[in-house]
Amino acid sequence: MGNTDSKLNFRKAIVQLTQKNQKIDPSDEQFWEQFWQGHQTTLEDVFALVTSSEIRQIRNENPANLATLCYKAVEKLAQAVDSSCRTQAEQQCVLNCVRLLVRCLPYIFEDDKWRDFFWSSLPSQDKTMPLAQSLLNATCDLLFCPDFTVTATRRTGPEKAEELANIDSCEYIWEAGVGFAQSPPHNAHMERRRTELLKLLLTCFSEPMYRSPQQSEEPNKWIAYFTSADNRHALPLFTSFLNTVCSYDPVGFGVPYNHLLFADTTEPLVEACLQLLIVTLDHDMVVQQQLTQPGQASYDEGNCGDNLFINYLSRVHRDEDFHFVLKGITRLLNNPLVQNYLPNSTKRLHCHQELLILFWKICDYNKKFLYFVLKSSDVLDILIPILYHLNYSRADQSRVGLMHIGVFILLLLSGERNFGVRLNKAYSATVPMDIPVFTGTHADLLITVFHKIIATGHQRLQPLFDCLLTILVNVSPYLKTLSMVASVKMLHLLEAFSTPWFLLSAPSNHHLVFFLLEIFNNIIQYQFDGNSNLVYTIIRKRHVFHAMANLPTDMAGIAKCLSGRKTGGKFNLPRVPQRRTPAVSQELPSAHVPEEYNEEDEDEVEEETINEEPKAEEDLESETESHERSQAGELQTDILTAQPAEPGTLKTSLLDTPGITQMTEREQAHPNDKPQVEDSTDIVPYDRSAASTPTDERKSTSPTELSRLSVAHRASIRMVPGESDRWTPTPEWIVSWRSKLPLQTIMRLLQVLVPQVEKICIDKGLTDESEILKFLQHGTLVGLLPVPHPILIRKYQANAGTTAWFRTYIWGVIYLRNVEPAIWYDTEVKLFEIQRV
Repeated sequence: MGNTDSKLNFRKAIVQLTQKNQKIDPSDEQFWEQFWQGHQTTLEDVFALVTSSEIRQIRNENPANLATLCYKAVEKLAQAVDSSCRTQAEQQCVLNCVRLLVRCLPYIFEDDKWRDFFWSSLPSQDKTMPLAQSLLNATCDLLFCPDFTVTATRRTGPEKAEELANIDSCEYIWEAGVGFAQSPPHNAHMERRRTELLKLLLTCFSEPMYRSPQQSEEPNKWIAYFTSADNRHALPLFTSFLNTVCSYDPVGFGVPYNHLLFADTTEPLVEACLQLLIVTLDHDMVVQQQLTQPGQASYDEGNCGDNLFINYLSRVHRDEDFHFVLKGITRLLNNPLVQNYLPNSTKRLHCHQELLILFWKICDYNKKFLYFVLKSSDVLDILIPILYHLNYSRADQSRVGLMHIGVFILLLLSGERNFGVRLNKAYSATVPMDIPVFTGTHADLLITVFHKIIATGHQRLQPLFDCLLTILVNVSPYLKTLSMVASVKMLHLLEAFSTPWFLLSAPSNHHLVFFLLEIFNNIIQYQFDGNSNLVYTIIRKRHVFHAMANLPTDMAGIAKCLSGRKTGGKFNLPRVPQRRTPAVSQELPSAHVPEEYNEEDEDEVEEETINEEPKAEEDLESETESHERSQAGELQTDILTAQPAEPGTLKTSLLDTPGITQMTEREQAHPNDKPQVEDSTDIVPYDRSAASTPTDERKSTSPTELSRLSVAHRASIRMVPGESDRWTPTPEWIVSWRSKLPLQTIMRLLQVLVPQVEKICIDKGLTDESEILKFLQHGTLVGLLPVPHPILIRKYQANAGTTAWFRTYIWGVIYLRNVEPAIWYDTEVKLFEIQRV
């Protein structure tokens, strides 16, 4: 009853603050005490008792009242630190202040006139310490407060308790792991209090949400101070955050349904630590200045200093620490993939986006960790959950950001030789995915999922096509054996992207073909012996390569090609018409793929389909999807199929994806090798963002401007139908790139092998491809192919576009993930747009 009365008083006090032109005297302690003394309001209570309209009303009509409320709340936190926060009343007062500040801060940030409020000085202090610093100092001190947020270690009586202001917080790191060997006992109450304090920190750091994307490049003073040497707790906080995340085991002893029987206070703490880690590690203003202002390597006078969180992360070097971090991240990433006989018996985590961002940041700032990940097959424990999320999220427009971060990580990994080598490890289907069942390697899994994304993914994934194919280009020289399923998928992509209407419908579409041809050339030149499946598929689809070499360059031929162009805004993989390749004597046997793989829209040409009308593309895709689901369902009981977003699902907008040439730089895999001059024109890679386009007087976008556009912009230009000023290909343009198609290696292969294979078919009357595959396995092209070209790798490089994209994405994830309560909901966010599907 008493708590109800105190909540009523709290509510009345809020209403009193809103009264127009009624300024409350800052010295009226009896009034102000109502906000933090004598009641136990949860964070949810505060959000219910203080409405957004009331906070804005106080801010706009009684700004002095809001200022005093914030001053007083911060002052209470500082006083609690001074008294070491020993009593229960003090601890409850701290929590009430924290909850009130979490509620009010976003509405202060959304008004530009209040931008510098927290960086003004406390009126009651002689020192000129800004209010923000006082708040951050008190919050950090309270995160290592014995008997409040950490277990006391040196006490034999109340009179011998340590003074909080003098405590060595390195002795109170929350979890064992990097830099700390002791594992303190878990205490649910303390974990809840830590989580609440971390929510306050996260709210303080969220000021960039209320700036435009251009303004978000400015330093975040909150994070700059928090991660600077002025914060004496920087090292123990970083270590506590990292160790809390990487030591968490949501399954524990594996008792079924334990998460339904007991409240888990650790998961909210882990999520808060994870979100704070990615936000603080994203604040690298030195790099930001180098990207936006090359040549200016350090901060201007008065700007933010070194980020100690990044500094500490980059200096981790022990193998046991790397092992601890990697195992922790993979344990949590693989949690949603674990299969059990009892439905919903295991706790499922939802922090995979934050985990992927953290993994990205660690690899970006600590190259030794990246090499540690790649030196063993442990990297596959990262690959599989990424591919799982890519496959499951491909049709959901609210998960486009997740798709991007997964692809970005694979692009980063693919720049290292060891990643391609690790992909040759055999894959056993332990993860529930709606893909064709196959026997093969992790490379086959990679190709199969990428094909799914391109063929059946949401149209907003078009900007990722360049990245997906670049990843395959990077790993292709090291792929020893592709399965028949993966080989068919690769040829289907080439057949689709080399369709004349698609090639000629935009100035950069042909670059997808250049990527695919480079993949085939790499495999033929460096891994021919083990790839008889791919070689056989190339032989059967030889008409695709001949058609590319003979693409029409006259206006009549161009017009005929474009007449087959699709209409409608949605991008679908171009439908490949069923056709036979005329052979000298007889058709080669159909490639045999496993029974469970029966995709009619991309399989080899079968006898009975020759005279049938080709099916509509949408029908074929849906038929393929349903067939794969039914086949996979026979083997695995809990497969999640890719579904569109539920209507009403909230999503945040993202910045355009940078072009592939901005994101990568080309380098030779073996720089000591002498470059081969022969065949060099064949393998020059063409990046779509560097497309050369003929001047078209009817188009407002010049070729130079077009080459600078992001992939997303170019894709939108490419797929907008029915424009009167649509770009038109010219014969000169087609000739300019058709002559550079790297077809020599493949044409030489066909010239040598096709007659031999056809002769075997005639002589032995073969109707099955097994004999041909056996022949190809034991065949050789040594001395018959052009001189092998140098292996070119496109490595990820930091760039301003990706940095800005990540900042928007990170805060979008945090906005959507903090829903109990929804801290930033109904505030005027400017960094991104909140949209409903």
